Amino acid sequence: MMIEVLKSKIHCARVTEANLNYMGSITIDEDLLDAANMIAGEKVHIVDNNNGERFETYIIKGERGSGKICLNGAAARKVQPGDIVIIMSYAMMDFEEAKSFKPSVIFPDPVTNSLVK
Repeated sequence: MMIEVLKSKIHCARVTEANLNYMGSITIDEDLLDAANMIAGEKVHIVDNNNGERFETYIIKGERGSGKICLNGAAARKVQPGDIVIIMSYAMMDFEEAKSFKPSVIFPDPVTNSLVK
């Protein structure tokens, strides 16, 4: 049996931009992507802690070290710059494999979105 489990999570990142005039997606600093084991094009679920919105989109790689978390296109209507979001991706895996799998979870600095050492 295959089940869907949490693969990666960026916990409590701050939205830096909301760009309605872009063709959809979320732009994420490449440092955060690497740390969270995420890649460009990957489907993600996003939860906005400020307003309760929950939605999904895909990742665009942002400039390394920029701290950028930008919701683009229609998703820009669901957030405001300064909102705190949780970004999660999931993977399908065998039930037995899932029992011992450990997701990549990171906690960026709440002001700069830089990696907390």
